[in-house]
Amino acid sequence: MEGGGALLKKPFLENGNGAGVSSSPPPPALIFSTFVAVCGSFTYGCAISFSSPAQDGITQDLGLSVAAFSMFGSVLTVGGMIGALFCGRMTAILGCKYTMWLSQVFCSIGWVAIALAPSSWWLDMGRLSIGFGVGFLTYVVPIYVAEVTPKDSRGAFSYANQLLTNCGCSIVFLVGNFISWRTLALMGLVPAILQLVGLFFIPESPRWLAKVGRGKEFEASLQWLRGNNVDISEEKEEIVNTMNFLKEDSDAKVMDLFQKKYAYSLTVGLGLMLLQQLGGSSGVSFYASGVIEKAGFPTSTGTIIISFIQVPSAAAGLFLMDFAGRRPLLMVSAGGMCFCSFLMGLSFILQAYIAAFSIGVAGIPWIMMSEIFPMSVKALAGTLVALVNWSSSWLVTYTFNFMLQWSPAGKYNVINFSYEVSIH
Repeated sequence: MEGGGALLKKPFLENGNGAGVSSSPPPPALIFSTFVAVCGSFTYGCAISFSSPAQDGITQDLGLSVAAFSMFGSVLTVGGMIGALFCGRMTAILGCKYTMWLSQVFCSIGWVAIALAPSSWWLDMGRLSIGFGVGFLTYVVPIYVAEVTPKDSRGAFSYANQLLTNCGCSIVFLVGNFISWRTLALMGLVPAILQLVGLFFIPESPRWLAKVGRGKEFEASLQWLRGNNVDISEEKEEIVNTMNFLKEDSDAKVMDLFQKKYAYSLTVGLGLMLLQQLGGSSGVSFYASGVIEKAGFPTSTGTIIISFIQVPSAAAGLFLMDFAGRRPLLMVSAGGMCFCSFLMGLSFILQAYIAAFSIGVAGIPWIMMSEIFPMSVKALAGTLVALVNWSSSWLVTYTFNFMLQWSPAGKYNVINFSYEVSIH
């Protein structure tokens, strides 16, 4: 702290190894802002897991075939692909805060449409609307959290994104055993409404405000997030200098992404998204009930077990993020998923797969996407990697039920091969 006059705290200190070490607990304003943002992640978790406990009820009530229900499940990812095409540019124009608000409007419309659906067409349109909304949310939430958080705690705060996604999945898996699918759809409105209201009480990303030249709002936002008694002068200067430097290269085009200087970042970003989706994670989340039933295990018991495994494994990733680092967690997570995929091909040990996925591969690709690209191309690069993620997710979710009928064991051997390739 500075001597003489008013004592001002530094937002973070550096330890001897250069790693950030918090000099004080995170301010309540930062915790609240992160909570409001990750309500979007909770919505995403509810969306991707809804089709699993709802499968039996929907197919019986509306008479859907395997192909029709696979369309319902996978159309979420089609909406995600559409949202991914616009997420980067929309965030750059509107800012993170208003992009999240717009996203939840689409999600809310979708949940109501599903809850009241008299036919498969209404189901698909509602699911498509939710997909469009979460296509924005999967991009903008980690961006916002990374931009409002100081360096010393950025990894842990960013992983709260995955923790809340897992919480959403777990609650839907758990509660879906006891209520109808229409009531479950209405439950999806809860995190959407929480975020829609909460966004009125949190500031815009300071970095976005600095980028668009709103200096007074930028300083007020940064001070509110760090606390009134915190000296923000160094961080403010760093952000302003970064934004000024990037203004010289602010008119980036799509082809600029393929310059040699971005090759490594682009390869990492795209590779991680392909690793996350081609490993079959979306298929497992979307159709867990069907997988458990095929394995000859009681569906309700299996989904309850999954619901209790997801949150602790994601919490472990949150606490390990800033200590172990991104790469070791990814290696452990991918290795565990590879091994568990092999076991699942033999005996459907689904719970171990979910735990391995949640600790690293589930959330780290989105965190690294928000970190590895410079601001000058972040919108374009984020759009591209999000599009690749949702496209590969559609491929997995649409074909998953057909592959499950064809050969449950063979499907997981294919997944196992994809993880062996990624690790090497």
